[in-house]
Amino acid sequence: MKIGELSERTGISIRSLRYYESKGLLAPIRQDNGYREYSALAEEQVRTIRFYLDLGLSTEQISGFLHCVLKNKEAFCEEILPIFQEKMEEIDEQIRLLSQIRENLQDRMVSILQERKHMKEERLL
Repeated sequence: MKIGELSERTGISIRSLRYYESKGLLAPIRQDNGYREYSALAEEQVRTIRFYLDLGLSTEQISGFLHCVLKNKEAFCEEILPIFQEKMEEIDEQIRLLSQIRENLQDRMVSILQERKHMKEERLL
């Protein structure tokens, strides 16, 4: 199938499909005229790539195990757990940082409200 048909079947833009190819995640056959020709398995491959991107993984991380998960179940792919664990640690750190930012914002809001209250009280005196 051509890139336009793959895009239509998967709902993924042609630009994204070309990007996946540039990252080594898709490997279409090039015809003599330069057109890309995708196998029937490309649709499943694109959906798998999308699934892992939606989990927050990078194309570099996905390329480390994509071949394995396309041929086997995830449970048989030794490469995948360390990547998932690394992503979980990254998410935990982001949550920690966001919680700290939230706390700082909350403190600033309380401070502003207290200062406003103090200013109003001074005007009344």
